[in-house]
Amino acid sequence: MSDLEDAVSEFLSEADTVYDEYDKGYMDADAALSRIEAHVEELREQANPE
Repeated sequence: MSDLEDAVSEFLSEADTVYDEYDKGYMDADAALSRIEAHVEELREQANPE
């Protein structure tokens, strides 16, 4: 797998974890969005290295 494919796979795994924790009531919506945003930023950095 390429680095980008690895990054996408990692993002999807982390997103699933956030959604699962939110659904179980372990975090509120603001915390969930903040974590997702952080993971999106990591994915962007992997997709567009400078």
